Order: sequence, then structure tokens, then C-alpha cells
Amino acid sequence: MSTNTDLHVNPSREEETTSKLPSHIWAGGVAVRTIFLIVLVVLTARVASPQMERLTSIYETPGDLIRALIGVAVCAWCIVNVFKLPKDADAYRTWIYMGIGLVPLALLCAYVVW
Repeated sequence: MSTNTDLHVNPSREEETTSKLPSHIWAGGVAVRTIFLIVLVVLTARVASPQMERLTSIYETPGDLIRALIGVAVCAWCIVNVFKLPKDADAYRTWIYMGIGLVPLALLCAYVVW
């Protein structure tokens, strides 16, 4: 018994959910995500900076060099992610919900570290 059914290709779910996304949710999600990632870059740069006053002292201690290299990599990754926006509408909603707790916590951590 053989059934011959045509498989219909559904339109991409990404296009469908992104087109239904209200602009205020998109703007809020982008704003919260961007603020969080920028604060994360600032925190990482502050923590990864050398312990000495001069930047040339980074070569004196291997721990400072390794910490600075890892810090540069993390900062670069965060900066790239600032410009790569999520493609899913639910991601913007998630960023709004998580941002309510994450952004104040990140700002508090930046204040304490500074």
C-alpha cells in the first residue's frame, strides 16, 4: 500500500514570528540586551586589565598576560554579539524578562568592581 502525498514546504517560522513582533517589544529587547552586553564588556575590560599602573607591565607577570588575552577575547565576543541580533521573536521577549533582573545586577557588579 503506497500513499502518494505531496510534502508542502511551510514558510519559515522565523519570518512568521518576526513579522508579528510588536515594535515596542523589539526595541525593549534590543535595548536591554545591548545595555547588558556593554556593561559586560566594561566589567570584563576592568577585571582583565593588568594589576600594575602601566600597560607595559603586562609582560612582567604571565598571569596578567593570560588574563588580558582572555579578557580581549571575551570583550571581542561580546562586541560581536551586540551587532548580531536574535532572529527569533521569543528571544526578544526573553531578553525583556531577563533584563529586568540582569541589567540592575550587572550595573551593581560594575559599581562594586570599579
